[in-house]
Amino acid sequence: MSTTSNLIVSSPHVKYTDDYIFSEYEYNETLVTKKDNEIVAKPYNTSLSIRTGRKIGKVGVMLVGWGGNNGSTFTAAVLANKHQLTWNTKNGQMDSNWLGSITQASTVRLGIDEKGQDVFVTMSKLLPMVHPDDLVIDGWDISPLNLADAMVRAKVIDYDLQQKLRKEMATMRPRPAIYDPDFIAANQADRAVNLIKGTRYEQYLQIRADIKDLRDKNKLDRVIVLWTANTERFCEVTKGVHDTSENLERALRHNNLEISPSTIFALAAIDEGCCYINGSPQNTIVDGVVERAEKMGVFVAGDDFKSGQTKLKSVLVEFLVSAGLKPVSIVSYNHLGNNDGKNLSAPRQFRSKEISKSNVVDDMVASNSELYAPGEKPDHVVVIKYVPYVGDSKRAMDEYTSEILLHGTNTLVVHNTCEDSLLAVPLILDLVVLTDLFCRVFYRKNESEEWSPMHGVLAALGYLLKAPLVPRGAPVDHALGVQRAALADLLRACLALPPAHRMRLEHKIPFLMSDLRSGVMFESSPPPKRQKLTQENGDK
Repeated sequence: MSTTSNLIVSSPHVKYTDDYIFSEYEYNETLVTKKDNEIVAKPYNTSLSIRTGRKIGKVGVMLVGWGGNNGSTFTAAVLANKHQLTWNTKNGQMDSNWLGSITQASTVRLGIDEKGQDVFVTMSKLLPMVHPDDLVIDGWDISPLNLADAMVRAKVIDYDLQQKLRKEMATMRPRPAIYDPDFIAANQADRAVNLIKGTRYEQYLQIRADIKDLRDKNKLDRVIVLWTANTERFCEVTKGVHDTSENLERALRHNNLEISPSTIFALAAIDEGCCYINGSPQNTIVDGVVERAEKMGVFVAGDDFKSGQTKLKSVLVEFLVSAGLKPVSIVSYNHLGNNDGKNLSAPRQFRSKEISKSNVVDDMVASNSELYAPGEKPDHVVVIKYVPYVGDSKRAMDEYTSEILLHGTNTLVVHNTCEDSLLAVPLILDLVVLTDLFCRVFYRKNESEEWSPMHGVLAALGYLLKAPLVPRGAPVDHALGVQRAALADLLRACLALPPAHRMRLEHKIPFLMSDLRSGVMFESSPPPKRQKLTQENGDK
């Protein structure tokens, strides 16, 4: 099964075959040079050919930390939606949904209709994307609980829904995982009884065997490995160990103590031809991992899911800076009671989270040299406390103080209560769905060249990740609106559609207004006749 759509792009720059969508796309940018006090801007454009595979195949996702709050909730959400389950709560009957997922529950502006009104389509309808119902789920965990018992332990899913899912989820049991007490908090030791023994290299070989086992048993075309386990401490990135693929493998074989469990999973996934997504803040995707991913032609992405609080912070800081206000102090206090909070109560694990949260404001500050001198940044303090009673219901209190006209101040205080895993799980789905899509998108400049994928670091997923990785030397966009627009425009490019804009000139310039209202605008490019099913986006 695949996501289907009746969207057809009628353009000489788009061609459909049974296997591919071919797009001829003009990429435009403005090149800026500075000399003395003069700024020179010059338009730049280049032609690209884009090929998107339409045949999705069978996709598996393997979660590291499958038995945790995120892993058990993700599995429950997929099954609840697949079976279209309903359940009762004190507020009445509830239906399954994918709220919070940008691929399943958000829309992209496609264009305007005959009346000049905006037309929106669900993001998953733009291009062929794997349907959540079709995902094959597996994974690893240091705890041996089956997924039904893990779901009960997590205390995220409503009781009535748990009962409806119990029979199916009780048959799912995580594979043994890696436990290294030097990388996660000592308070996790009571869970660590479902373990892969041996040296780091032996653990790597077992993970590869696990991936191959799932792929072969289920005849999968693609497997995506995603880390949603405990936050590790940052590993000490060392030249001669982490800097190249060759050095990293040598360090792995020599059982180097700074090769973290997450790095072992990343290497095993890459060497099995799988994309690897890091959902926690830690130094996993080091230069050696990136080099290895590029050699194998797979993607790596990370790190740390960007759920509600971080998106809110990004939007607020973006708003303040774009309004010409100067944020000078951002203080975040958080408390939560799930196992993530327990692990983060350890100082070294908290430091990893603190770094990823602090990165959110960096490029927004850099975007406005009128507000900030070189090297100047707001004071940014992050506090996370473990409070067992609140469970998965996270509390966040943020204070944003900005300097305003003539050195006055303005302070915004935001209190946010959110169910942590119910915000993170849709992001896991989107990361998997979009990664699978981008595995089927290839580019070239002309017909004499071979088709090639995007860079091994999948920066296009930045909207979903708190501290997105980019290729070395590339700028990092943390502004939420910029990330979302960039993702949507990349999908549009695969259909030879220009970037979306809101100029609305057909409502501002009289002769364009006349062309719209008289119908001339649509007559010049009549709607296409219905094409046969094999030429519709999203079909196999």
